[in-house]
Amino acid sequence: MKKKVAFYTLGCKLNFSETSTIARRFEGEGFDRVDFSENADIYVINTCSVTENADKRFKTIVKQAQKSNPEAFVAAVGCYAQLKPEELAAVDGVDLVLGATEKFKITDYLNDLTKNDKGEVHSCEINEADFYVGSYAIGDRTRAFLKVQDGCDYKCTYCTIPLARGISRSDSLENVLKNAAEIASKDIKEIVLTGVNIGDYGKGEFGNKKHEHTFFELVQALDKVNGIHRLRISSIEPNLLKNETIDFVTQSNSFVPHFHIPLQSGSDKILKLMRRRYLTNLYVDRVARIKEVMPHACIGVDVIVGFPGETDEDFIETYNFLNALDISYLHVFTYSERDNTVAATMDEVVPKNVRSKRSKMLRGLSAKKRRAFYESQLGSIRTVLFEGENKEGYIHGFTENYVKVKTPWNPALVNQLHQVELGSIDEDGLVRFSFVTQQEIA
Repeated sequence: MKKKVAFYTLGCKLNFSETSTIARRFEGEGFDRVDFSENADIYVINTCSVTENADKRFKTIVKQAQKSNPEAFVAAVGCYAQLKPEELAAVDGVDLVLGATEKFKITDYLNDLTKNDKGEVHSCEINEADFYVGSYAIGDRTRAFLKVQDGCDYKCTYCTIPLARGISRSDSLENVLKNAAEIASKDIKEIVLTGVNIGDYGKGEFGNKKHEHTFFELVQALDKVNGIHRLRISSIEPNLLKNETIDFVTQSNSFVPHFHIPLQSGSDKILKLMRRRYLTNLYVDRVARIKEVMPHACIGVDVIVGFPGETDEDFIETYNFLNALDISYLHVFTYSERDNTVAATMDEVVPKNVRSKRSKMLRGLSAKKRRAFYESQLGSIRTVLFEGENKEGYIHGFTENYVKVKTPWNPALVNQLHQVELGSIDEDGLVRFSFVTQQEIA
């Protein structure tokens, strides 16, 4: 009987790409992959440490695995496993904890699947995480996450990622293009580029500190890969998003007019406390440049509320800054203290109830911004890639500029690209449309 393995991924697109790579290693060694809700011999949980909630969810997921099979072997990998291996190993039911470099060799640690009284830890010092492992995730038939870069050399005062993932390093351009071609050969229509700091692509490409290639050169090369209908840049630091990249997207064969650009605060005072590498004037310039050459572009923004020292005035400055910007939606994060970060030692801690109130205000602003962006697109002709899930009798899809649409479920539309005219916004805040052509776009 083949052993069965199941996976659960917390956190970012990068984690999903790495889970897929780890899963392919299991499958290559004769394991059958099953859904996490099913009975399995091994459960692998890929952890995240960006927020407090991700930490807390880990115990719940372990209990879920034990409920499916009390005798199953449970392994924890990922960022939280690197940062606090002993803490995870002490969780009831956890048998193995692997750090940043060990996770890619997980099957080497599975000679004996007997349950342990306490989790066994294999975790390197983070300065040993200096080599690159390429990854890509195929979560469904329509979209793939392609990892191009790992680690970060930035020293933002709130962030544990450099401690969890190590120095900035990149996949070779040759390997990125090979992986992209592999994905395209599987009839997957869209690739999302992922990494910790993808704008830093090229650093550490062959194990050295200098840049062998730039992010712009990566973009140019990927645009020439046959069979890719869409390429999407997941998230890029504003100081690393150059005019040459923005201008290239306007005439690209594959790159779509959608940018996700972390801001974190609209107050220069707070940005300095965070040790971000830009101020608000640069961010305004990046948004203006995108909208100048691509008025229909979608721009998403990350923002953190409740950072130490953020006064009511600082928060209102952030709110007004975002309200005035021509952006499309927000990802709002409530600041949570993380061990071994500078911010955790700062004074002027913002009470949690105030953090929660500020988060709610910005989520409301995000809904307003998304609605306004969708309304600006009504009447336009866009291309939709339809997804594979039947959600309460509807099929959903996204336009190239990230407008989410819906229409009654039709399995024939799955993984197809169609031109549509955006019509009206429904009660769920999604856009209804009419087909311009019933024929799939090749």
